[in-house]
Amino acid sequence: MNMKSLAGRRVAVAAGLVLALGCGVSAHASATGPRAISGKTDEAVTHRSGGSGGKGTIAACSQDVLGVSSVKEPADSKEARHLLLIVQNAGDKKCNLYRYPLVRLGADARTTVPVIKGSDPTPGVPVTLAPGEEAYAALLVSGGARDEYEAKSITLSLQGRKLGSNAGKPIDVPMPAPTLYADDGQLVTYWTTASGFALDFIMSK
Repeated sequence: MNMKSLAGRRVAVAAGLVLALGCGVSAHASATGPRAISGKTDEAVTHRSGGSGGKGTIAACSQDVLGVSSVKEPADSKEARHLLLIVQNAGDKKCNLYRYPLVRLGADARTTVPVIKGSDPTPGVPVTLAPGEEAYAALLVSGGARDEYEAKSITLSLQGRKLGSNAGKPIDVPMPAPTLYADDGQLVTYWTTASGFALDFIMSK
């Protein structure tokens, strides 16, 4: 990723940050990032701290504690085909992200976006976010397949610790463009703390 793209993405993240609060989602644009909030979730997992042998309970990340945004890649791209979904832990405790985001493009989407199975950097291990840390998932909006349609919304659901469970309520993700032109070739990656790693799976498509 070149420095121009990275700088553009950072500006877009600060401008498009969303904090999901309680039972709804409220947008808060802030040049300094998300404000810290506290939240609770029923999803938790026992996590062993590296090297210490001690155990502590780390809750699944939910809309209560995450700031969410999306940006085009590269930032100056005319088409919004390659997106980076960004979440930031705005709480005061560590939380875990499991597997990949369950994304729906458009209000009438019949299914969630298929995942790229080989994009999991650490299979079976959740991504743990400390307060202030970010994680990323790359989203391919259109892969040149059939049945193109207009999508005017992005909805993201977080998976819980148990396969098939959800952590919290769906989150409305800020749109990087007024309209996305999606098709049957859309794809999403697993969560990772390395944005470049995620983007490698979609930028050539």
